[in-house]
Amino acid sequence: MSCFLYEGVLLFGVVWAAGMVYSIAMGQRHAMTGQTGMQVVQFLVLGLYFVWFWSRTGQTLPMQTWNIRLVTSNGEPVSPLRAACRYLAAWLWFLPGLAAAHFAGIQGGLAVSIILVAGVLTYAGLSLLHPSRQFLHDALCGTRLIEWKAVRKR
Repeated sequence: MSCFLYEGVLLFGVVWAAGMVYSIAMGQRHAMTGQTGMQVVQFLVLGLYFVWFWSRTGQTLPMQTWNIRLVTSNGEPVSPLRAACRYLAAWLWFLPGLAAAHFAGIQGGLAVSIILVAGVLTYAGLSLLHPSRQFLHDALCGTRLIEWKAVRKR
């Protein structure tokens, strides 16, 4: 979970930069215009970020910091297709909470945040039910997180 939080801090900069580029390219002058386009671009940029890191080295920067590496179930490096599937399946962290807030008609920032945090904690807790303590998206995609430290070159 610490790596998850660190990833969120790092992704703030990625999302900010992508949003700035999109806003300038599209001539967006108000945050309420072009929301759908912005959301699609952000979704794609995040996908590219994760797929590139996971399929290239198996680690994002926060994963390197916490000595975590993504591999397939049999310990092989992750292919770009498997990384893309994992990225899409990882949205299960957020979609149930967002869907619950939407269908309940809840729109306030604090209320949605509370529902979202409850959903994330529930999703994380579900890993305790898996025999290998894996998250659902890893079990579905045939991936797993391992403890791994890079060997330093001299």
